[in-house]
Amino acid sequence: MALFLDMKIESGRNRFFIYDLKNNKLLDKGLVGHGSGSETGIPGELKFSNVKNSNCSSLGKYAIGGSYVGTFGKAYKLYGLDKTNNNAFDRNIVLHKYSEIPFDEQPYPICNSLGCPMVNEKFFGVLEKLIDNSKKKIILVMYY
Repeated sequence: MALFLDMKIESGRNRFFIYDLKNNKLLDKGLVGHGSGSETGIPGELKFSNVKNSNCSSLGKYAIGGSYVGTFGKAYKLYGLDKTNNNAFDRNIVLHKYSEIPFDEQPYPICNSLGCPMVNEKFFGVLEKLIDNSKKKIILVMYY
């Protein structure tokens, strides 16, 4: 099982994919917000950063760590495994839900985060079940 975030797809479209690697099968997909600092002002073009307070999303592979309850309720700590995202833990980049993220695809961009991948509450429930019930670590990969 792995989670893939294709940031080349516009934010109003499903770009968060839950994939069963063992059976080579897409299990589910949903919307995911990106960091407000990733906006370039050019539609469809994003930038990425690993710098604290940049409010950017960071590309690369992440290990999903333990959960905690924070500002947005339950969230999962993310540990960047690449040079492009190895500051994720120190930047407080986490996987969380946000009530303003719609469940269905939209013809326009959805709201942005401060760099965290944030999803709809219902979709978070799907992720939560998978993450909490997995016997192995799940990797999240954000790419562009």
